Amino acid sequence: MTEAILLVGGKGTRLRPLTVHTPKPMVRAAGVPFLTHQLARARAAGVDHIVLATSYLAEVFEPYFGDGASLGLHIEYVTEEEPLGTGGAIRNVASRLHSGPDDPVLIFNGDILTGLDIRALVDTHQRTHADVSLHLTKVTDPRAYGLVPTDETGRVTAFLEKPQTPEEIVTDQINAGAYVFRRSVIDAIPTGRPVSVERETFPDLLSAGAHLQGMVDSTYWLDLGTPAAFVRGSADLVLGRAPSPAVPGRCGDRLILPTARVAPDAKLAGGTVVGEGAFVAEGARVFGSTILPGAVIEPGAVITDSLIGTRARVGERSVLTGTVIGDGAIVGPDNELTSGARVWCNAQIPPASLRFSPDQ
Repeated sequence: MTEAILLVGGKGTRLRPLTVHTPKPMVRAAGVPFLTHQLARARAAGVDHIVLATSYLAEVFEPYFGDGASLGLHIEYVTEEEPLGTGGAIRNVASRLHSGPDDPVLIFNGDILTGLDIRALVDTHQRTHADVSLHLTKVTDPRAYGLVPTDETGRVTAFLEKPQTPEEIVTDQINAGAYVFRRSVIDAIPTGRPVSVERETFPDLLSAGAHLQGMVDSTYWLDLGTPAAFVRGSADLVLGRAPSPAVPGRCGDRLILPTARVAPDAKLAGGTVVGEGAFVAEGARVFGSTILPGAVIEPGAVITDSLIGTRARVGERSVLTGTVIGDGAIVGPDNELTSGARVWCNAQIPPASLRFSPDQ
């Protein structure tokens, strides 16, 4: 197993304003761009050549990762001129692969944080002689996902779109967003138009009698598509709940990056990250949150399960819960934001302007 494709072209609209200036895979989780964790885990599993399928803000990836040598990888970049969907993006980079027709190619979605045993997925693929192998995970409520039932040997029997009624929930197994493709299957995907592997490629392969194998791995799995999930994923990486060799420090209650400053009496816990050049002032309390580089948390502010954007500022005594503050935004003193509030990049909230509870 030497090659992989990482699908990193999405616009990340559900994550805005985090993705206004930054593509989703480059938003920092546990101190580094999220993509770094995926690259490092692929390398640890024996992958040495990775092709990034880029689209939205494609120009930011190569200046950061270069040729991948610092991670022990050879990285190439292919940019979609027009959105091609998951299958189209995979086919669009096929010319950069070195694998032979029967060789396995690993494919990751760029927004999934997982503890998947990558080697085990590849081993399953080769042992069963599958055309495509899928990482499946079990979820308590599968209604928001496509269901993937399998037989007693793990062979996929159907692909079912998001169920609408209890009768349609025939399994708790869902597509977890990591695959191993036989190289010849990639080459057979149509070119020059959008293709969805979930809605077109996989069902068509199944109808044609191809062997699609599922491997259930119910270790850590999280779709980072929403701000709340992204904040949680970053905290879980810091706490050691989600595995990654790329966390820039020891796992623990907090991660303070070089050049960040934290007042001695400020309290940080719950997997909080304080990025380079950021400042957390005296009396501030930050739990389970991400403070991106250059941000300022003023005295007495209380921040829980939130993300504070690059160079943003949170004023004295302001209370933020489940909130995203965009890059460069300013929340004045004595505000209270909660319940998924999002403050757009460079916006300014005057002092004592917003509350979600009665004035004390």
